[in-house]
Amino acid sequence: MNQESFDIPVSAPQNDGVLSVSQLNQYVKTLLEGDDVLQSVSVRGEISNFSQPKSGHLYFSLKDGDGLIRCVMFRSRAQFVKFPLQDGLSVVARGAVTLYPKNGEYQLYVSALSRDGVGSLYLAYEKLRAKLESEGLFDEERKKPLPQYPKKIGIVTSPTGAAIRDMLRILKRRFPPAEILIVPAAVQGASAPAELADGIRRLNLRDDIDVIIIGRGGGSFEDLFCFNDETLARTVAASKIPVISAVGHETDFTICDFVSDLRAATPSNAAELAVPDRAELLSALYALPTRLARALTRENERRRERLDSLVGRPIFLRPETLTRDRMRDVDALSDRAVSAVRAAYSSKREGFTALAATLTALNPLATLSRGYAIAETPEGRPVVSVGERAVGDPVDVVLPDGKLSTVVRAITPKRQIGTGDGK
Repeated sequence: MNQESFDIPVSAPQNDGVLSVSQLNQYVKTLLEGDDVLQSVSVRGEISNFSQPKSGHLYFSLKDGDGLIRCVMFRSRAQFVKFPLQDGLSVVARGAVTLYPKNGEYQLYVSALSRDGVGSLYLAYEKLRAKLESEGLFDEERKKPLPQYPKKIGIVTSPTGAAIRDMLRILKRRFPPAEILIVPAAVQGASAPAELADGIRRLNLRDDIDVIIIGRGGGSFEDLFCFNDETLARTVAASKIPVISAVGHETDFTICDFVSDLRAATPSNAAELAVPDRAELLSALYALPTRLARALTRENERRRERLDSLVGRPIFLRPETLTRDRMRDVDALSDRAVSAVRAAYSSKREGFTALAATLTALNPLATLSRGYAIAETPEGRPVVSVGERAVGDPVDVVLPDGKLSTVVRAITPKRQIGTGDGK
């Protein structure tokens, strides 16, 4: 049953002062939800009667040696629980106490769950995860792709654990050409974060490492907590070499998983993701000649079909048709060119004729033919004023058919012309 809260108003009691059952339950519910302490309380206990229907909500009880309380954790909160729940598991539940009026049972609406004994560690984990996520260190856009065929792989882990043996076995089987460089580091305890971070930094100083794997095998939340270190997380995020995080089992999540370029469910899975499978590569290589032959056959058939379609076109069946049409086009263009040249010539000729007439009209010799003459100095400079010559000065008179050389005998100003008193 989906035990979400219902708002049932506490109506006035009956005339005899007696409350109904629903009124009493609603009143008690109001009292519980009005208590600040009960609205944010942490309860330690052992899970029992655990169930998870298709709705995704979690229903269980928390019990100790002397008591029991019903609990509900709705799907929106349950999705953040990163460890499997089962009867008998000791946990710390944080939530609000309320009462479900339908059955009069008080219960705990759980907002967060942590394993008992790691409550403070889990809170530190959640705080760091939220901090780094807000800084964008988990964003997919900043994650680097893995090389397709790595030549050298660096592994930062314990050199004596089962995880390294599994990874070496899988890497050798899947892709023997890849070289492996193991950087020993503690994977549990107080010194582990610094050793793991130092291993990442040392590999980044080399120029022959294509991908890095960091991780260890399974363990408890406390065992894996060194992979939730902030310095280690920032070192992994800053790595110029792609990093695969392989910490614990598939259900385990650490900060290192979130900041790495790829999260593997297990160390064995990390080895599978780091390199291609030799068997698959050989199979593809052996199949390549057949695929190439098929591709060439398809291309040959396509080109043959194209050639057949071209051969069947009229230009190849009756090429003289195209030639005849093009000759007609050439004749038409030739006629148009001749007509255009003639029109341009006629237009230019008319322009030249008009210009010649204008020049003829402006020709001073044409003016002389009408009875006019030009007076010049012996040097050929036109005389345009009587003031330019004196009596006795030579003057040349230019006529249409020649020149007369004379001498000035007298000078008559314009105002005296026709008065008879010129000298």
